[in-house]
Amino acid sequence: MYATRMTRHMDAPPSRVYRALLDPEAVAAWRVPDGMTCRVHEFEPRVGGAFRVSLTYDAPDRSGKTAGRTDTYHGHFVELVEDAKVVERLRFESDDPDVAAPMTMTTTLTAAGGGTEVAILHEGIPDAVPAADNEAGTRMALDRLAGLVVRM
Repeated sequence: MYATRMTRHMDAPPSRVYRALLDPEAVAAWRVPDGMTCRVHEFEPRVGGAFRVSLTYDAPDRSGKTAGRTDTYHGHFVELVEDAKVVERLRFESDDPDVAAPMTMTTTLTAAGGGTEVAILHEGIPDAVPAADNEAGTRMALDRLAGLVVRM
């Protein structure tokens, strides 16, 4: 298992970014890498609230961690600090224990330069998930989030 941390500046206040982290329609729009679509099945943005999300590859020759071309993950919100932090505990739905290990994702928001510095820390990422894929997907998601919060 390993951890990654990525940051990105967003031209929006922390309150707007925080809303985008907890809105299921916004999550479906930003928390998806290029070449995939996102479906939010369940989303209860409260401490202890559950979520379940599927990411499906557009390309028919790609295989997912869950089934077919799909990566489905589920979990719950561990901590919510308004306009400052979201902590999620999640795991991929897979029969492969090397993929289905629990992970923690902490998103921290800090007011900076008239906008928000967003940091995402992924901890406990299974070694079966290539680090380069995780980093590329997180970078794409942060870029989408940055574009979305400017338009909100």
